[in-house]
Amino acid sequence: MPALPEVRVHRPGRALALIAVAQVLAMTLWFSATACLPSLRILWNLSPSASAWLTAAVQLGFVLGALVSAVFNLPDRLPPRRLFAGAALLGALLNLLLAWAAQGAALALVLRFLTGVCLAGVYPPGMKIAAGHVDSSRRGMAIGLVVGALTLGSATPHLVAALLGDARMPHHLVLTVSSALAVVSALLVGRFATDGPYASRPVPFDVHEIGRVLRSRALLLANLGYLGHMWELYALWSWLAVFLAASMRGSSPAAPRLVAFFCIGVAGSAGAIVAGWAADRIGRTAVTMAALCVSGGCCLLSALFYGAPLWLLVSFGVVWGASVIADSAQFSACVTELSEPEYMGTALTLQTSLGFALTLIPIWTLPWVATHAGWQFAFWMLAPGPLLGAWAMASLRRHPDAVRLAAGRR
Repeated sequence: MPALPEVRVHRPGRALALIAVAQVLAMTLWFSATACLPSLRILWNLSPSASAWLTAAVQLGFVLGALVSAVFNLPDRLPPRRLFAGAALLGALLNLLLAWAAQGAALALVLRFLTGVCLAGVYPPGMKIAAGHVDSSRRGMAIGLVVGALTLGSATPHLVAALLGDARMPHHLVLTVSSALAVVSALLVGRFATDGPYASRPVPFDVHEIGRVLRSRALLLANLGYLGHMWELYALWSWLAVFLAASMRGSSPAAPRLVAFFCIGVAGSAGAIVAGWAADRIGRTAVTMAALCVSGGCCLLSALFYGAPLWLLVSFGVVWGASVIADSAQFSACVTELSEPEYMGTALTLQTSLGFALTLIPIWTLPWVATHAGWQFAFWMLAPGPLLGAWAMASLRRHPDAVRLAAGRR
C-alpha cells in the first residue's frame, strides 16, 4: 500500500513567534555601534557630530535601501524568506568588518550605511512573511508582534548602557555578538520559516506599481497617518533617555536609561501587541486614532511631568511608550489590506522608506529646540505629527475602501 503524503499542519502562532525572534536578533545590528559608542569615542577620538552620524548612517542606509527595494518591487519579486536571510547575513558580515577592520570614523560610516541598506531587506520582508500566515481578521495582531520585536530591539541599547555603566566594554565583543545573533536570525528564517497560506506568489517587475500605490487615496491616507506617527516615534525613542536624565537630576546615571528601556521596550512591546489584538476586533482606524491622540497628548503634557516624582514620571513614560508604538503595526496592516496582494511587499517597503526618511528631521531638530527652550518643553514640537495622523485616519475611516480593513471593521 503506497504511503500517504505527509500533511503539514499550519501553525500560525509558531510561525509568527519565529519571525518575531528573528527580527529581534537581526535588529541588534542597527544599534550595535550605538551600544559601544563610549569605547569608540575614546578609541577613534570621535567628535559629538561624528558619534551622531555613526547612528544616523544606519537610518540613511535603511531609507535608501527601502526606497530602491520598493522601486524595483524586490519584496514581491523575490521570496521574502530568502531576501530576509540574505540581507541578515550580509549585514552580519558588514558588522564584523566594523569590529575588526575599521580603524576610524570614515570606514565605519560607510559600513554602518551599508548595514542600514541590508536591514531594509529584513524589516519590511519580515512584515510580509507575518502577513502571509494570517487572514485580514488577524493581521493586526500578527504585524503587531513583528513591530513589538522591533521595539524591543530598539530599546536594548538603553539596557546595555545601563548595565555597563561607566565600563568600556571592547567594541569588538559587542559587534561580534551582534553579528552572531544576526547569523542565527538568518538561519532561523532561511531554514525554518515558511511563506504561509496567505502569501502572494512572486510577480514580475512592474515600473508602474509605485505610481499606483501613490495614486490610491486610501493608501495615501494610511501613509499620511504613518508619517504623522513616525514624526513622533523615533525622535522620542532617540531622546527620551536624555529628557529623563534632565528631569531626574541627582539620580544615578543608570536610572534614566533603565526607565527609558522599560518605557520603550517593555511598555512599547506590550502596547504594539495589545493594540494589534484590539484592532482586529474593534477596527484599524479606531485604534490608530486613539493611540495617536494619547501619544500626541503626552507630547503636550510632557512639560507638566518634567521633574515630577519618580513614580509619576515612570507612570507617564509607560503610557507614552505604549501609545507611541501602539498604532505602528496597524498602518502596515492597512497597507496589506488596501494594496494589491501581489505587490503588498512593494507598498509596505515604500511606506517604511518614506516614514524613516521623515524621522531624520525631528531627530536632528529636537536637540536644537531643547537648547533654546529646555528639555521641559522640547517634545511640544512633536505634537503636530500625531494630530495630522489622527486626521488622516479619520478621513480614511470615511473612505469607501475602509470596508477592506480588518475584515470590515474600520
